[in-house]
Amino acid sequence: MMKEEWRIQSTVFGGRWFALFPAVIAIFAFLGSLTLPLFSDALPYTVIALLAQILFLLAGVMVGSFGLMGREFMNRRFGQASLIAYASRSLPVSEQRIFAAFLVKDTLYYILLYVLPFAVGFAAATPFISLDPGCALLAFVSLALAFLVGLSVICFLSTLYARSVRLLAGTVVALVVLTLAALRLGASTAVLPPYAFLLDPGPEPLVLSLLLILVPAAVSVLFVTVDYPDRAKRFRNSLDPLAERLHPLGSAHFIAKDALDLLRSEGGAGKVVFSFLLPVGLIWVCLRVLIRFIPGTDPLVVFAVLLGVISATIYNWLTEFDSFSSYTFLPVEVSEVIDGKLKGYSLLSLLPVAVLVFAAATTGGAGTFLPALAAFLSVSAYTLAVTVYLTGLYPNVMLYHAGVFLWYVLATSPALLLIIFASILDPLYAFGSLLLILPAALLLSRGRTKWQAWEMPGY
Repeated sequence: MMKEEWRIQSTVFGGRWFALFPAVIAIFAFLGSLTLPLFSDALPYTVIALLAQILFLLAGVMVGSFGLMGREFMNRRFGQASLIAYASRSLPVSEQRIFAAFLVKDTLYYILLYVLPFAVGFAAATPFISLDPGCALLAFVSLALAFLVGLSVICFLSTLYARSVRLLAGTVVALVVLTLAALRLGASTAVLPPYAFLLDPGPEPLVLSLLLILVPAAVSVLFVTVDYPDRAKRFRNSLDPLAERLHPLGSAHFIAKDALDLLRSEGGAGKVVFSFLLPVGLIWVCLRVLIRFIPGTDPLVVFAVLLGVISATIYNWLTEFDSFSSYTFLPVEVSEVIDGKLKGYSLLSLLPVAVLVFAAATTGGAGTFLPALAAFLSVSAYTLAVTVYLTGLYPNVMLYHAGVFLWYVLATSPALLLIIFASILDPLYAFGSLLLILPAALLLSRGRTKWQAWEMPGY
């Protein structure tokens, strides 16, 4: 499984560039750690540590959504590849044993890919920022625990989804209620035991973290299903009627095709929950905790900026199982397909706008709603433009290219940090984010031209 993971990912853009991906993470961790003393007055180390914990928790969530996406990855993207995860179809090996090995593989592979490079970069910076090098080992353990909590919990939820959507909905509601109750009672560290272990290493948070990892993982292994039998599905011909309704937008047939792909794919609603609403909910909860450490901070604008970044995953939905090779025998250009994706993205962006409106309405943030909306629209457009320029129709795989990832971070991070820190001083400064619209338009124009002649390598 380790070898096939490497084979699939490295084949896309070459083994050398993929092997450099952890090095890029280590470099950014080193440079970011050097800046910690500069922000220590505004953001205590404990708050920065919380943000790092959330980041790796979300990374675990992204990696662990195998149960939700398994059938589509098998049938639509990797149908020509023989994945070991499906060996139970033809070999006398149980699904439980294979999936247990799959979880162990993900644990080892992605800790080596994400967590260890981050810890190495942080360790290299500790002598320059007057921190005990032993903090790096503690950070590695706690971040690995946070990553594994995200991975195991999302595996558990996606296993429930494969069994029963109603059971999943009930479980998610129960988890949300328990989380809000813990926060209201002031037990914020109990919500994220790895963070509590980082602040105060001891057996209690460590045991609780391990329980949050092992119990959901064990349930996932016992009740997993990776055998997705083919089922005949029949649909009415909805392409032309839907395209007629979308005709005023232009690229109507492309938008209609993407809409039908999204609606008819497995887990249409699950995609929204797992890859958008769940991360957005976690970010909102963490921001509510964060403002306790920075009095006077309005979280709505900061939330709008992060919401704009998370909204880029909408573009990933529209390109996830599509490939331009299916259009090669048609009189269609890459730029036309990209235009259709962009217009579909614009329509689906009504979802994050609704989330922002809901956040403003429930927190009494009407006074800062307009600057927050401006920040969201600007950041969303700019992040999308950078994504299109650097990755074209393949953002789900190209961001693992070390060079592409490096340019993505360099292109987005300075602007995002500037908007966030400016909005902390005064939320009205968020209107300055509208200046990002011009470079966004320029990048989109150049991106359409750049990807016209590029061909995605096969597996």
